[in-house]
Amino acid sequence: MSGPVFVFDAHLDLSMNALEWNRDLRWSLEKIRRREAGMTDKVDRMNNTVCFPEMRRGQVGLCVATQIGRHSPYFHRLTGWSSPEQAWAQTQGQLAWYREMEQVGELVQIRSRDQLDRHLKLWEKSPSSDDGTSSRVNSRKSMQNLPIGYILSLEGADSIVTLKHLERSYEHGLRALGPAHYGPGRYANGTDSDGGLSVAGKELLLEMQQLGIILDVTHLCDETFWDALDSFDGPLWASHQNCRTLAPWNRQFADDQIRAVIERGGVLGMAFDAIMMVPGWIHRRSKPADFQLKIERICEHIDHVCQIAGNANHVGIGTDLDGGYGNEQTPLDLDSIADLQTLPGLLQRRGYPSQDIEGIMSRNFIDFLRRTWK
Repeated sequence: MSGPVFVFDAHLDLSMNALEWNRDLRWSLEKIRRREAGMTDKVDRMNNTVCFPEMRRGQVGLCVATQIGRHSPYFHRLTGWSSPEQAWAQTQGQLAWYREMEQVGELVQIRSRDQLDRHLKLWEKSPSSDDGTSSRVNSRKSMQNLPIGYILSLEGADSIVTLKHLERSYEHGLRALGPAHYGPGRYANGTDSDGGLSVAGKELLLEMQQLGIILDVTHLCDETFWDALDSFDGPLWASHQNCRTLAPWNRQFADDQIRAVIERGGVLGMAFDAIMMVPGWIHRRSKPADFQLKIERICEHIDHVCQIAGNANHVGIGTDLDGGYGNEQTPLDLDSIADLQTLPGLLQRRGYPSQDIEGIMSRNFIDFLRRTWK
């Protein structure tokens, strides 16, 4: 394949980085890193991989961008907000940041099929780099003026105080929702926890179905996953979910779960968090060099999903980059989100045709949205 490939990243925690990490994503990667020199409040300081200039350089013109606010009641082992109302307020602050980025032309919210198609045409009209130096310069200048499209998602439903709050969120553009994150939640049980949906969780899924909100089954523990599929008849995907066969841990999906997502017409986004890519990673102790981890490892996860599906139509990209970690926990050859452009060549060498590569990099998720947003 010649030239960069358009990328749809199905999971980026942009507002969390802006408000909790205090990163101005309009800055260059280097400028953010210089500002964070000497900071020790977060383990990934100076290791950031995502900012708007790098997204544009890597042709990441469309993404699913999250809101997140966990409720952590008394004696809860995970950090979060002391009440659902506080968690809701946190997500509304994140929404306000997205709106400000829209005002200054960095982002544009995508809520419908018409808006999706208009945004894709905008990026298609921008010249991609070719053999001419002047063309490459003009391409960069053109891309600097393009807004990045984002589809609003909620990671963990703890902040949905009542179903009326869900309706308000839909009016604000919420189009996908994952009921749980890590541990037990108000509506569902997530990674490293057990149990099914609560009664309130089943009511939440029913309201989501009526509104047309996509169910993101990422992070659901096994029992909740199957409970959710039995309780929800609407569209679903797994925005950032790798394969348990290749990286054993309940955070990843077993083969029967992958198959169930495929049978429901869903797409699974491959995440670039090292802990989800290789077996035996020890949190906060292991390093990518211990495994000689490279981007090519994600091709094995892609291959595995394709083998289960019998085609390449149900796998995409959901990097989760800067999702509470940085390049201290990514492949050695991934310093920036722009390095996703390495992937098409790796897939091509494995025998994937151009059509399948374009599907994996963006079109599979785009086609899913076109089917969903009739």
